[in-house]
Amino acid sequence: MAIKLTGNYAKRLGLPGYSSHQFSVSVETELTDLSQVEGEASRIYRLLQDAVDREIQDTGFVPGDEYGLRNLSPVTTTNGHRKGATHSNGHEVRWACSDKQKELILRLVTENDLDRDSVEETSLDRFGAGVRQLNKLQASGLIAELIELTGKDNGRQNNGHGRKGAKR
Repeated sequence: MAIKLTGNYAKRLGLPGYSSHQFSVSVETELTDLSQVEGEASRIYRLLQDAVDREIQDTGFVPGDEYGLRNLSPVTTTNGHRKGATHSNGHEVRWACSDKQKELILRLVTENDLDRDSVEETSLDRFGAGVRQLNKLQASGLIAELIELTGKDNGRQNNGHGRKGAKR
């Protein structure tokens, strides 16, 4: 009876400018005896970890801290509504959350001199997505964490209902 042993090792690294890169390696082998599983699993894990760690060191293009935030100009539709923002090269910059959430996240990061890599890592750890990919619910969660981290309540007052800013 052949025993299949499959191993996978992946690593994701946060990079400046709300960027990250990921690399993973998988391998599958067949064993003939159950007594081989423990030793072979250890060997495969070390092999995969070494391969990923060696290869992920070449990050390729790494955007600077202001990448995606500078040279932004509003784009308007024919009816005058704001569509989004573009780089000077014409590529549109899109965030999945609302414009107000985006502005608040950027303001919290800027005004509190937060490390962008740390904010990106927090987003990846908590929600499995980078800051720009967060949906509205996830962005609200990140905003709450940033507000708690900075000790600021963003102008909301506790009105005695248990939650800051809660209305009845």
